[in-house]
Amino acid sequence: MKSYRELEVYKQSKALAIRIHKMSLTLPKFELYEEGSQIRRSAKAVTTAIVEGYGRRNYKPEFLRYLTFALTECDETILHLEFLFETASLTDETLFNEFNMAYQQLSKQLNAFMQWVDKNWLTKPKQ
Repeated sequence: MKSYRELEVYKQSKALAIRIHKMSLTLPKFELYEEGSQIRRSAKAVTTAIVEGYGRRNYKPEFLRYLTFALTECDETILHLEFLFETASLTDETLFNEFNMAYQQLSKQLNAFMQWVDKNWLTKPKQ
């Protein structure tokens, strides 16, 4: 792997963050700066944590630490989606289900990637 851009979890999280951003701008005005802002930040934080972790890939514990941050931000995004749907700020049930399933899947992918990194990732030898 030469770049974080090759990681499937990066590709998925970035695509979802962009979709979440666009969806959040259609929320009722009172939610734009409340829950809308929260979900935009958590969705984007999944991707940024993956990128930051990859930047520290030569230090496996740091890489795993940032992947853990990505996973927690993924879970936080799911919670914000639930808040929006359950408070009727997001009324499109199909869209809610689509996002919810996509983030549940991303969570599984992140978990699997973390396990793979833990078992297979070699850090550079000290020179």
